[in-house]
Amino acid sequence: MKTVIKTDNAPAAVGPYSQAIQANGFIFTAGQLGIDPATGKFAGDDVAAQTHQAMHNLKAVLEAAGASFDKVVKTTIFLANMGDFKTVNGIYAQAFTDAPPARSTVQIAELPLGGLVEIEMIAVV
Repeated sequence: MKTVIKTDNAPAAVGPYSQAIQANGFIFTAGQLGIDPATGKFAGDDVAAQTHQAMHNLKAVLEAAGASFDKVVKTTIFLANMGDFKTVNGIYAQAFTDAPPARSTVQIAELPLGGLVEIEMIAVV
């Protein structure tokens, strides 16, 4: 059994997918870009602003599912430029000060809508 998670506090999906799915005791989020849900636009043109917003969006999605960052067990970060790793890592680390989750970080050719960073998470309920 699966449950679709949806909140207005994070951007609506830009395609045929859900913000998150809850199934078998886990929450699987879709990747979140640094889009401000109030404006539908990127929070800024730089990776720091987009990372802060992506993390804020993920927090909102997790909260809609009854979870929080302390329940996250795995994350994947997608970067348009691996040169942004240090900046993204510093912002990401602020959310996970105790027992950080497992993580993968990869550079990809292009992110949707020209984003600079996209982050997805898996959490336990």
